[in-house]
Amino acid sequence: MPGETEPVDVTIVDGRVAAIVPAGTAVDFGRSTARPTPNTATLRPTSSRNDNDAVSPEGVGSGPVERIDLDGRWVIPGLWDNHVHFSAWAAVSRRLDVSAARSAGETVALVREAVERGAGAAGSVSATSLSGMSSAASAEGSAGAVGAATGVPASVARAGVGGDGNVLVGFGFRDGLWSDEPTAVALDAVSGDRPVVLVSGDLHCCWLNSAALARFGRAGHPTGVLREDDAFAVQRALDDVPAATVDAWALDAARAAAARGVVGIVDLEMTWNHEVWQRRAAAGHDLLRVEFGIYPQHLDRAIAEGLRTGDVVDDAGLVRVGPFKVITDGSLNTRTAYCFDEYPGLEGRPNSRGLLTVPPAELRDLLERATSAGFVPAVHAIGDHANRLVLDVFESVGCAGSLEHAQLLDLADVPRFAALGVVASVQPEHAMDDRDVADRFWAGRTDRSFALASLLEAGATLALGSDAPVAPLDPWITMAAAVGRTRDGREPWHPEQRIPAEAALAASTRSGTRIRVGAPADLAVTDADPLAAAPGAPGDATADAARLRTMPVALTLLAGRPTHRAL
Repeated sequence: MPGETEPVDVTIVDGRVAAIVPAGTAVDFGRSTARPTPNTATLRPTSSRNDNDAVSPEGVGSGPVERIDLDGRWVIPGLWDNHVHFSAWAAVSRRLDVSAARSAGETVALVREAVERGAGAAGSVSATSLSGMSSAASAEGSAGAVGAATGVPASVARAGVGGDGNVLVGFGFRDGLWSDEPTAVALDAVSGDRPVVLVSGDLHCCWLNSAALARFGRAGHPTGVLREDDAFAVQRALDDVPAATVDAWALDAARAAAARGVVGIVDLEMTWNHEVWQRRAAAGHDLLRVEFGIYPQHLDRAIAEGLRTGDVVDDAGLVRVGPFKVITDGSLNTRTAYCFDEYPGLEGRPNSRGLLTVPPAELRDLLERATSAGFVPAVHAIGDHANRLVLDVFESVGCAGSLEHAQLLDLADVPRFAALGVVASVQPEHAMDDRDVADRFWAGRTDRSFALASLLEAGATLALGSDAPVAPLDPWITMAAAVGRTRDGREPWHPEQRIPAEAALAASTRSGTRIRVGAPADLAVTDADPLAAAPGAPGDATADAARLRTMPVALTLLAGRPTHRAL
């Protein structure tokens, strides 16, 4: 197991860890009276460098026996991504990748090339695989329901990739440091009458040409750049893809996640996720555990249907109701994260400190209603002022939950997470994407940005995630960013906020760093010990992070059932 060298046998019966014993001493549960159920699989993963280490699925009683040689690999708890937008992540590799653009002009050039080659039918312009996507490249119901929920007219709610297929959809631009401005006019010059929608890498902004503005009910918009709720409305319309199509994409994404040792996700897609995941489960999607979010626009429906956080909603027991999600401010790259200080260059302008999209009184009412109905809150806050206000509401309501992102914190608020029982749900890879824009717009405050070490030292519980498609759905990338605070050979950014690999792994599982008897056999097998120092570089966090970022995963088990095997 991670951090250890002595081999053990791990026996799995009925999808749970039944025993952990020294290698070679495992009980044959197939002939034990402890669990006499016929044909129960018994798996014996071990974790030392001994060449005899193996996983041995054995049929109970007279069933068949299979022995899989692990060849000195390590067994760890299965990994969770605690914040994803799964359908958006599944779709992103089918969209035009504009993440490499360093200016509005470069982005327009990429759109011109796509239009000229006729790319983008049904939004499918990129063949980038989900499992191989770099961080820089990553990123309901009926039309009437979409229109009602988003403000996009129902007559145009199917104009996205699930409609006539003519909309060119791109993803990944980050304009925080551009010297030129994105405008509809600039896109018009290269796209003609073809609608173009570019979604920002942080999901909080959309850049549309005039044809798309007209298509999505925003004709006459002065710039073509929509932010926050207006941007989310367009994205929800774009995501109205035929169920069979998006579900096929989701299955591909689940396979890619399982190949990285992932056993579960918290899906915070902005739709009625109950229907989506019941449909997928009924169709046989069984590669991941899923906890799905409920948004304010769906709270009445969720309460009416008797849903509560933790409820199982599928026959296999893999899909559960997750948290009640509220978004209270924007993001750094769009300069809408709600901060105490004004953004440089925006002084004296409206919203110069960002946008508070849900005021405290409204948030308090929402959380009181949701918690009384059995939901656990998950509240988005990025700016330091937004984080302060959200913690104030958690304290006044007297409930636990999670604060999603917590990117910029006032130091006085750091100990409040532990005191209030609020989980800090953070996406460390965002720090690697945002470090330059943070240095510009949060100058003098970045020592308390992505303050993982400070939170950990103050006793906070960390839950790590990706916010995919904002960053890749790959917990190893997430852990690497938390441990190293660096990427692409750059100097570490605020290395004082690094956390140990053990803490990063614990925040990426549901059972810490060790597998335990009686727990569900949700496990991953890695080619190297994730808690060991990089060879030849003891004490070098940068080297440790580089090793984590590309950690090979040989086997993933969900309740003892292989969901990925590369042995």
